[in-house]
Amino acid sequence: MLGLIVTDELYKKFPDLDESRLSPLRSGVVNMRALAQIARDLKLGEHLRIGKGEEATNGRDKNSILADSLEALVGAIYLEHGYLKSAEIVLNWIQPAITSATSQGVGLDGKTALQEIAASLNLSAPEYEITESGPDHDKSFTAIAILSSEKFPIGHGKSKREAEQAAAKLAHEILSNRNSKSN
Repeated sequence: MLGLIVTDELYKKFPDLDESRLSPLRSGVVNMRALAQIARDLKLGEHLRIGKGEEATNGRDKNSILADSLEALVGAIYLEHGYLKSAEIVLNWIQPAITSATSQGVGLDGKTALQEIAASLNLSAPEYEITESGPDHDKSFTAIAILSSEKFPIGHGKSKREAEQAAAKLAHEILSNRNSKSN
């Protein structure tokens, strides 16, 4: 039910995005960590009946228990009130997660997200400085994204691609924050 509501909302919000972009965006919103955070915001853990073992190991704050409980709550709301009321309630809870995921470029790989924000800010296309270290059987790579002569923080990875993705995500985050402060 939760996935359906979020998918429907994303499709309405972004009608021009194809499935290859919508699916990761939905996954950025409907995942254990995000759902657990919503459950924490609702203080759902305080109302759970859990066993002594879970109580002793802080089960009321475990991501898996909170996410599952939130999904169960959504199911109960659906059974009691139907789709429209469920969607209204769920969207009220999940809208900040949708906004966060879309502003952080979730659904895009880091390099694509960086290219898109660079274009929107009239910056040059990103370039990457890559260095490698370590023995052949255990290489480590670092990458620095460079846009319009500005160097961004170093990304690390076990491959060139992983390091570039990490660097791109760091640069994207900085440019997103900078852009949101200037608006």
